[in-house]
Amino acid sequence: MRATLEASQPNPILVEVIRGGLVESVHRGSALVLDAEGGVVASVGDPDAVTFPRSSVKPIQAIGMLQAGLRLDGVPLSIAAGSHSGEPDHADCIRTTLAVAGLSVEDLQCPPALPMNEAARDVVLAAGGDRQRAYMNCSGKHTAMLLTCLANGWPTESYLAPEHPLQVHLGGVLTSYAGEVLEPVSVDGCGAPLFGMTLSGLARSFLRLSDEAGAARVVADAMRTHPFFVAGTGREDTELMTEIAHLLSKAGAEGVHAAAVPGAGSVVVKIDDGNERARMPVVVAGLRLLGLTGEVLDRLATGAVLGGGHPVGTIRAVDNLFASPTS
Repeated sequence: MRATLEASQPNPILVEVIRGGLVESVHRGSALVLDAEGGVVASVGDPDAVTFPRSSVKPIQAIGMLQAGLRLDGVPLSIAAGSHSGEPDHADCIRTTLAVAGLSVEDLQCPPALPMNEAARDVVLAAGGDRQRAYMNCSGKHTAMLLTCLANGWPTESYLAPEHPLQVHLGGVLTSYAGEVLEPVSVDGCGAPLFGMTLSGLARSFLRLSDEAGAARVVADAMRTHPFFVAGTGREDTELMTEIAHLLSKAGAEGVHAAAVPGAGSVVVKIDDGNERARMPVVVAGLRLLGLTGEVLDRLATGAVLGGGHPVGTIRAVDNLFASPTS
């Protein structure tokens, strides 16, 4: 039986939060860096402990939907593979894609939400608006799920049920890409089935996503061409894919992140306490091991600790994070 996060030994400290020269907080976790052939470049913590990959596997699910007959590309496909911020262009894309298929926002079964983007949220509230399903960050995936059901004559009312043909198919695709048995099965925040996966399985999945032909290439090209629709203004995925050629990047909830570059390799991270502020210093360290450089990596390598609204410290990866392949 594979280890679970709860049953494993404590993972090492990956990130320090420093205020006024004092280490105020730390974040433990696991990370894995694979080369282009799938060999381990570096590993820290337990990459074979089971976690939930959350939204980081949306691009793999998008591959599965294309294989099942979904006809989307470009912007609508990139938003299906992403976790958008609910900005006006995002919500308009959702509404338009549904309308073309003869559906409406009310056919979505993700929960209604306010935009994740602060400026967009302020506009909605100032206009007297409220939570809508189109604003929810997973509404692109749910839109694609509905369209895949229509393409196959599958019922749309029960598309989130684990036994639904769509979800059975997507579970098989995720299993194939990860190269392992996926368990346990639970429910994601958006209501869709969620499968346990190791970081190793997630790293293998992103290697294939970044360098495979067919449906994987279609999804990868959509994400690389339209990174704003994968995330949004000021979001890390958008900035990384905008500024680094060929990079694929997808964050997930609870401190998960996956990235890959064809011909270079993949990087996956899980922060044990789920705090998102700790993800990027580790992701950047892994990408640098693969030989990537650029101003965006310099910018995202650390986060600011504020005091009175001014920087007084930093959030950074520990020294020698990837000291050896078994560190």
